[in-house]
Formats: sequence, C-alpha cells, structure tokens
Amino acid sequence: MFRILFFTPEIPGNTGNAIRLAAVTGAELHLVEPLGFDLDDAKLRRAGLDYHDLAVLTVHPDLETALDALRPERLFAYTAEGTTTYSDIRYRPGDVLLFGPESVGLPADVKNHAAVTSTVRLPMLPSRRSLNLANSASIVVYEAWRQQGFEGARLGLPTVKEHS
Repeated sequence: MFRILFFTPEIPGNTGNAIRLAAVTGAELHLVEPLGFDLDDAKLRRAGLDYHDLAVLTVHPDLETALDALRPERLFAYTAEGTTTYSDIRYRPGDVLLFGPESVGLPADVKNHAAVTSTVRLPMLPSRRSLNLANSASIVVYEAWRQQGFEGARLGLPTVKEHS
C-alpha cells in the first residue's frame, strides 16, 4: 500500500515502532544505511514486539539504491520546512513517505533530490523543533490509509459486554 522510507534512522525504539506500524497497516518499511543501531538491538525488538515477522522491512545501503528499488512515482519528504501540510495531500497507494534521522532531520541534498515530489510538514506549535520520528510516520500513514477507506482493515469495534 504505502512505503515508509527512513533515511539513516538513529534510535532503535523508533524503528521498532515503525516496524509495528508497518505490520498493522500493511505499509512497507524501508531503511537507508547507515543505521544508528544493529537490527538485533534489544530496544528495536522490544518496540516492535512480535510484529517483526508480519512487517515488510528492507534495508538499503544508500538512498540511490533505495530509490532504484522503490521506483517511486511520488516521493514526499517530511520536514519542518515543508511547503505542503501532510493533510493537504491526496495520497495514493505506492507513495513513498520519506523521513529523516531523529537528531537532524533530512539533509538539504535529500530534501532537494530530483525524485522528491514535495516537501511536507506536520503542524506544530511555534518554537518546537520536531515531533518524534515514529509518531510522525504514524500520523502520515494513518492519514494516507484513511483516505483509502482503511482498505483491508477490520473496521468497527468489537462487541463489549456490559458488566452489571
């Protein structure tokens, strides 16, 4: 459905949460090296719970290799300096959602890459530097999936018995 691309992620817990996000939404998760952790990191495993086998995860040695493999028709780069708000985009299956490393965000050469369709921002209060990487990806993926009618999801709430 959608493809999440983390450019050189640094914190294992964020990537573990993104693995879980990919598993529960049907998104693919792609990581561009170098990673700031080992894929066997306990924090990555703990954050991803038992969803690792349910997620599509691919690690690429560099951005160009990732883009060659993904061949995106549309590539959205999420950055505090984005010119479009995430909720103004009409997402389509196959879109690639690109996020930068936790400490510095996307570098200028990545934001300005020829493959980038648009730089996109998530609104925040003034004087706030950034939102957590996994949270940002979750907000965007769920908006994109919502626009597709949550295709493939189990909709509705389970029946809850009332206690007397």
